[in-house]
Amino acid sequence: MKRLLGSLKDLFINNTKAGVGVCMVLMVCILSFGAPLFTDYEPNARVARPHQSPSAEHVMGTTRMGRDVWAQTLYGGRTSITVGFIAGLFVMVAAVVVGVSAGYFGGWVDNTLSFFTNVVMVIPSLPLMLVLASFLDQVSPFVIALIIGATSWPWGARVIRAQTLAIRSRDFVHAAEVMGERKYRLVFFEVLPNMLSILASAFIGTVVFAIMTEATLEFIGLGDPLSTTWGVMLYNAQQTSAIRIGAWWELLAPSAALTILAIGLALINFSIDEISNPKLRAQKIMAKYRREEAKLEKQQKAALKEQSA
Repeated sequence: MKRLLGSLKDLFINNTKAGVGVCMVLMVCILSFGAPLFTDYEPNARVARPHQSPSAEHVMGTTRMGRDVWAQTLYGGRTSITVGFIAGLFVMVAAVVVGVSAGYFGGWVDNTLSFFTNVVMVIPSLPLMLVLASFLDQVSPFVIALIIGATSWPWGARVIRAQTLAIRSRDFVHAAEVMGERKYRLVFFEVLPNMLSILASAFIGTVVFAIMTEATLEFIGLGDPLSTTWGVMLYNAQQTSAIRIGAWWELLAPSAALTILAIGLALINFSIDEISNPKLRAQKIMAKYRREEAKLEKQQKAALKEQSA
């Protein structure tokens, strides 16, 4: 418990990247899930003239249909963020089940699961997603989340399998096996706790990938145009030639929201990698040591200069 609290302190308090990333993600989530508190308009209601520029009444202007862009951005964030986390959770559950089972049990289990993973891995995921989405015709955001989850888990499974093989050969696992610990207890209490940083990093990376992929599929017209998401907002702006007629705010709002959320999650991901990767952690410690050494040397030179004066 103390080790976990220490890791959380290093991640969120002593790490500037993580602090900035958490603030950015929290800001987007609070605005999105607390949308009724920050706007008086419904996302799909006609509230003003078409393509009205930003003003005090409509902070981000309006669309060609006269809908408030700020309201659509806030409510659309709910769906886009939820889709990202559903896809990320789906991918991580599948990757953990396949990777840990293959790495821990070995033998025919490992051979079968590794063969299945390799088969899915060699299939190009993006073309497969495009084919599935176009075949289903204007799929909902949550179906897109399932498509992303079903095609994106093999990479995580390979990484988790390799890490499981490394942990399985350690002395504390052998000691637990000799003591007669059951296999499910070994997996949940010995193997998985030692992979938390890797799992957290993989989950955040998958969420970023899922949010961007969902926006991409909807932007090219494979999503449900009646739903309110950032990808559909970009699709509608493209269809109405918003940039050509000077309605830049239609693209700015969803693009800025996607960028802020992706950068925030990426910063958190980099911070987790710095803590979990011994090489990066050592580099950070050495950089801090050099800064302190340079600062001390500068103070000594200043003191000698004062004495000579």
